[in-house]
Amino acid sequence: MFFEIAGITVPLWLPPLVAFAISFFTSMVGVSGAFLLLPFQMSVLGYVAPSVSATNLVFNLVAIPAGVWRYAREGRMDWRLAWIIAAGALPGLAVGWWLRVHWLADPRAFKFFAGIVLAILALKLLRDARGAGDAASEATVAGFRARPVFLLALVVGVIGGAYGIGGGAFMAPFLVAAFGLLPHRIAGATLFGTLLTSIAGVALYQFLPAPAGIETRPDWALGILFGLGGAAGMYAGARTQKHVPQRALKLGLAGILALLALLYVTQFFLR
Repeated sequence: MFFEIAGITVPLWLPPLVAFAISFFTSMVGVSGAFLLLPFQMSVLGYVAPSVSATNLVFNLVAIPAGVWRYAREGRMDWRLAWIIAAGALPGLAVGWWLRVHWLADPRAFKFFAGIVLAILALKLLRDARGAGDAASEATVAGFRARPVFLLALVVGVIGGAYGIGGGAFMAPFLVAAFGLLPHRIAGATLFGTLLTSIAGVALYQFLPAPAGIETRPDWALGILFGLGGAAGMYAGARTQKHVPQRALKLGLAGILALLALLYVTQFFLR
């Protein structure tokens, strides 16, 4: 079975399958997987309209609750951290939406922006993976200061709103690298913060006016298809997380991000 999105024919089974595979691994480090779904939609499906960011946020709405529920059920949810992340990221979403619609509407410019963001994320993950072994993932960490986390979340909200990922993909590596927090502690909190900011982000893209000729509203059918696969992947990933070496996961993610960043930045200069 096939369906059409923005003039592109897509097999019905492909979005859920891709989302499941991505979310299974990324949810273990507190990331929804939307940051990898975006280049898949742009490069593989050819979906490059500004509405692709909003569609990515719809994926978060459907997929993330399963992972959050699993972390909360197992008592591995830091609610204080989760609410600080949400409080900081929400105001930045409006700025991110404006940047995406007015400055980053051209697919070529947006791919360059995405490449830079992915490269930064890859470097953070590599730095963390090199500095901590498996034994460190079981260590006890001290508390964190709320204000720096809030300010970081504010900046991440701007980036996440423009990139269409809700911000968790940036919060997780920064919290580990800059604040010394461990993946087992932050995973549930960053997913929860991403869920709340994604709700606000979808509303911005759906209801706020955009320049003439630019479509910013999400494709709900595609977003839900991705979300269904993502929900299953996040639940399985959250359940499996405590049994998987975090260092290996971060190194694998960093490698994928570095390749995608190189691809997008190169395409910008070659055209």
